[in-house]
Amino acid sequence: MKNSRILLATSISLCAFVGIWGVISPDSLLVFAESIVNQYFISRGWFVMLSVTIMLLFCLALTLTKFGDIRLGADTDRPEYSTPTWIAMLFAAGMGVGLLFWAVAEPLTHFYFVKDVLPQPIAAEQALLAANFNWGIHAWAIYGTTALAIAYFSYRRGTPMMVSAPLKNLFPGEFWASALGWFSDFMAIAAIAIGVAGSVAMGVFQVADGATVLMGNDTATPLMIGTVFVLMIAAYIPPLLVDLGAGMARLSNIAMALAIGLVVYTIVLGPSEFLLNSIVSGIGSYVAVVIPRGLETFTFYGDEASKWFRDWTLTYMVWWIAWGPFVGVFVARISKGRTIREFVLGVLIGPTLFSTIWFGAFGGIGIYDALNGQGNLLALTQTNVERMTFALLDRLPFSTLTTLATVLAAFLFIVTSVVSAAFVLGTFSTGGNPNPSAKVRVIWGMLLGVLGAAMILSGSMAAVRTLIALGALPFVFITVILLACLIRALLQDSRKEQTHADR
Repeated sequence: MKNSRILLATSISLCAFVGIWGVISPDSLLVFAESIVNQYFISRGWFVMLSVTIMLLFCLALTLTKFGDIRLGADTDRPEYSTPTWIAMLFAAGMGVGLLFWAVAEPLTHFYFVKDVLPQPIAAEQALLAANFNWGIHAWAIYGTTALAIAYFSYRRGTPMMVSAPLKNLFPGEFWASALGWFSDFMAIAAIAIGVAGSVAMGVFQVADGATVLMGNDTATPLMIGTVFVLMIAAYIPPLLVDLGAGMARLSNIAMALAIGLVVYTIVLGPSEFLLNSIVSGIGSYVAVVIPRGLETFTFYGDEASKWFRDWTLTYMVWWIAWGPFVGVFVARISKGRTIREFVLGVLIGPTLFSTIWFGAFGGIGIYDALNGQGNLLALTQTNVERMTFALLDRLPFSTLTTLATVLAAFLFIVTSVVSAAFVLGTFSTGGNPNPSAKVRVIWGMLLGVLGAAMILSGSMAAVRTLIALGALPFVFITVILLACLIRALLQDSRKEQTHADR
C-alpha cells in the first residue's frame, strides 16, 4: 500500500511538472526533448529496431509451437467478444485518431522526400511502403508482446494487470526485482501519459482544422484550437466520474464505423481502379520486405536519409512503445479466453491489414493526384499537414458531410482514448486496483489535459512526436524485460506440465 501511494504521488508529480513546464516554456521543453531524443536515436536506433523485430519473430514463432494452444485463462474459458468485434476494438484502441490525421499526409510527405531522387513510380511505391511499415505489423508486435505478457501472468498466474507483475511473480522477495518492477510501473505511467497527451494534441489540431474548413476559413486560429481543447476536456471528464462500461464501447464502435465508412467512400468515389491496384500492390510490396525492413537503419544512405529514418520510422516505433502498456492492458482485458495462437494472429494480422487498406485508399488518391499533377495536396505537406485529409475529401462529392464525419470520428477517438487511459493510469498508480476511485481518474484526466496543452503549445506535429519519444525512451528496455519474463514463464509452466504428465 505504501509503495502504491509513493508511485501515485511520484508519477502525478512528474506528469504535472512536465505539463506545467510545457505550458510555461514550451520552447525550452522542446529543446531539452530534442537534445535527448536525437542523441538516443543516433546511438541506440539499432537497438530499437532489433528489439521490435525480435518481438515480431517471437510472436510469429508462438503460433507455430505448442505454446500457441495455451488459453489466456482457464482451459474452459471462451472469448467474451466475437472475432470481428474484438479486432475492431483492437484497432480503435491501438491507432484511432493517428490514422485519420496521417491518412494522406504521411504517404505524400514520404513521396515529396524522394520524388527528386527516384523515378516517380518507384518514389510512389516506396512512399506507400514506408507508411505501411510505420503503421504495420511491427507496431502490433509491440502491442501484442506487451499485452500477451500482461494477459498470461494475469490469467494463468493470477497477478494484477501491472507491468511489474511478471518480474515480481518470477522473482518473489528479490529486492532488485521489486525495485525494477516499481521503476517499470513508473515509466509505464510516464509513457502512457505523454503518449496519450500527444494524441490529444493531434486530435485537437485535426478537429480544429476540420471545424475551420466547415466554417469556410483558411487557417485554424488559436481561439478555435483553444475552444476545441476545452470542449474535449468537457466531453471526457463526465465519463471519468462513472464506471467504464458499455457506453464507451459504443462510442468506440461508432468512431470505428465512421472510419470504415470513410475508407469505403474514398475507394468508391475516388479513382477506384487506381486505388484498388495501389492497395493490392501495397500489400504485396509490404509482405515482400516486412522482415528485412525491420532491420534496416539506413546507415549507408547519407545524412538526409538517416535523419528521415529517425524522424519517421524510429519515432513511430518508440511511439508504439509509449502506447504499449496502455494498449497492452486494454487488449489483455478483452482477450480472456482466446488461445495464444488466436491472440497473436488476430492482433498482428487484422489491424495491419486494415491499415494497409487505409493508406492504399487515402495515400493512394494523394499519390494519384501528385503523379497526374492535380490539386495542391503535395504542396500542403510543406505548409499544413493538418489540412491534408480535409483537402482530399474536398475534391470528392459530399465533402461537407465527410468532413463532418471525420471531425466527429477524431473527436470520439480522442475522448474514448483519454477516458480509457485515465482508467489504466489509475489502475497502475494504485497498485493494480481494477476500479480506481473517481478522484484518481479525474486527476489523471486533468493531467492528461495539461500535458495535451503543453503539446499543443509546442506548435507542430514534429514537436509532438519528439515529446512522445522522450516519454517512451526508458520503456524501450522494459518491453525487452517483459519479453524475457514471458519466455521464462512459458518454459517454466511447460516443464511443470511435462513433469506432471510423466507422473
